Amino acid sequence: MNEEEKKNVEEEEILDNTENQETAEETPVADEEQAEEKDPLEAAQEEIEQLKDKYLRSVAEFDNYRKRTLKEKTELILNGGEKAITAILPVIDDMERAIENGAKTDDPVVLREGMELIYHKMMKVLESLDVKKIDTENADFNTDMHEAVAMVPGMGDDKKGKVIDCLQAGYQLKDKVIRHAKVAVGQ
Repeated sequence: MNEEEKKNVEEEEILDNTENQETAEETPVADEEQAEEKDPLEAAQEEIEQLKDKYLRSVAEFDNYRKRTLKEKTELILNGGEKAITAILPVIDDMERAIENGAKTDDPVVLREGMELIYHKMMKVLESLDVKKIDTENADFNTDMHEAVAMVPGMGDDKKGKVIDCLQAGYQLKDKVIRHAKVAVGQ
C-alpha cells in the first residue's frame, strides 16, 4: 500500500468513527426526546404529589391550631374567674375577722364601722376588676342601664322620666351591663 491508499483508509476510518459518533449522539438525542415526552407527565405527577403534601400539611396545621385554641378557650373558661376570686379573698378574710370580733362586742357603732370598711374595700376590689356601679342618682331613665320596677305618679314634670329611687344597684363590667339597676321612675 502506498501512502495515498493509507491516507484514504485513514480518512474512511475517520469518517466511520464520525458517523458512529453522530449515530451515538443521535441515540441520546432520541432518548432525550423520549425523556422530554415523559417529563411533562412525570413533572405533573411530581407537582400533584407536592401539592398533595402541601395540602395535607396545611390541613394538619389547621387541625392543630383548632385543637390548641379550643384547649386555651377551655382553660380560660375553667380558670377565668381565678383573678376575681383571688381579689375577693382578702375581703372574705376581713368579713371573717369582723364576725369573730362582733361576738366580742355589743357596740353597734363599732360593728357598723367594720362593715363600712369591708364594703369600701370590696368596692375597691370591684373597681380594680373594672366593675362599676351604675349611677342612678337624678339620672334619666335609660332602658340599657335601668330596669323599671315601679312607676311613681304625681312627681311633677321635672321628675317625669327620671329615676326617683334605686331599689337594687346595677353594675357594669367595663362597658357591658352585667346587672341592670332596679329603679322607680317618675311619671
